[in-house]
Amino acid sequence: MRRLGRWWTEPLPMARFAVFRVVVYLFIPVDVLLTTPWVAWHADVPTELYQPLVVGGLLNLPLPTRLVVLGVQWALIVTALLAATGRSPRLLGALVFLLYFEWMVIAMSYGKVDHDRFAFLVALAVLPTVGVARWRDRGRSEAAGWALRCVQVAVVLTYFFAAWAKVRFGGWDWVTGATLTRAVIRRGTMWADWTLDVPNLLVGAQWLLLGFELLSPLILLARSGRARVAVVAFLLGFHLMTYAAITIIFLPHVVALLSMLPWERLRRVTEDSAEDSGDAGAASGTPSSPVSAPGGRPDR
Repeated sequence: MRRLGRWWTEPLPMARFAVFRVVVYLFIPVDVLLTTPWVAWHADVPTELYQPLVVGGLLNLPLPTRLVVLGVQWALIVTALLAATGRSPRLLGALVFLLYFEWMVIAMSYGKVDHDRFAFLVALAVLPTVGVARWRDRGRSEAAGWALRCVQVAVVLTYFFAAWAKVRFGGWDWVTGATLTRAVIRRGTMWADWTLDVPNLLVGAQWLLLGFELLSPLILLARSGRARVAVVAFLLGFHLMTYAAITIIFLPHVVALLSMLPWERLRRVTEDSAEDSGDAGAASGTPSSPVSAPGGRPDR
């Protein structure tokens, strides 16, 4: 239990958290306006068709009238852009989470619930817990570690519970039947149509997909930076391949997946570039200023 506790609160770079937080907040306007604009269309749908999710009913959230839907939409966009600046991270972060939560209740209360929002909602919930973080920060933080771990676990659970849901609702026929064949026939592209002519190929792909999702908790064992980058590259490739084959992609989930990347290396790259520029300036007779560590002393 002590080892598990240390894993949950392992101090992780504040710079990693800061970059990830900006990526999450900047994705929201893209999501609201470009990738899922259909949520705003509910502003013109009669409220009689609104059947709130259980949580929406428990919280007695307002009916999605035109005023409510458009109000939440633009308040969410503006608040997310302000939160991306890093100002008032707790207040603005909490507002972004509440507004996006309501946005999802509006989106999913008409008969369809997407599982790709789970990890993204978890990310929005934990981001305000850390406070001020800058991408040039050199330190580590247990709070940042805990927040990033929560997002990573949510990403893994999305895969794992997707497998559980397949068997729970579709039974083993989901794996042995024509699930992917039907998907390719309905929405396949030129990149996937050829699979229909190869016997049992898509059935085998279904077994591989289920096995991967059931084994997805092993992703959390990737400890080194290279291993995490390799895992993220593999998963991004999987989602891109799925989109190329049947035009389905889970963008909010993909954004949450980026919590595994060592974003703090961006700071090192910029610092190395600055040092190289300083060396070039010194060679040409232009003095360069040393990089100072806290306390005013040069760190080199």
